[in-house]
Amino acid sequence: MRIAVACDHAAYRHKLAVIAHLSALGHTVEDFGTASDASVDYPDYGIPAARSIASGRNEKGILICGTGIGMAITANKITGIRCALVYSVETAGITAAHNNPQMIAMGARFFDVPTVIAMVDAWLTTPFEARHQRRLDKITACEGASSC
Repeated sequence: MRIAVACDHAAYRHKLAVIAHLSALGHTVEDFGTASDASVDYPDYGIPAARSIASGRNEKGILICGTGIGMAITANKITGIRCALVYSVETAGITAAHNNPQMIAMGARFFDVPTVIAMVDAWLTTPFEARHQRRLDKITACEGASSC
């Protein structure tokens, strides 16, 4: 699978560990940065990563910042993207099964590296339950519409 990964300065070490883990599993990872723990603005990294998913260049995306909230908001501004903020291994699996997001966001200030990797694994390995598709279709119908 082709997976985009991006972070801000607060999550730099987490991002490196996630990339190493995904690569060891045989995934192709595109690193959208940042390249250090020097302070940066998360949209500068989250937007290109989300656009790579929307364009089809990558299949899935993982975003990590201090809380995960900023990255999730950023990614969800890109048409066609559903990015879920996950806050446990359980919510990572549930969002995969119910919401089928192309991207997840997590907060490095709240989770250690092993927990982040466990959330990534739960999201990547939990199959989508097609019975939820009608709800996703309703969300997609609202994109770009003046009313839903």
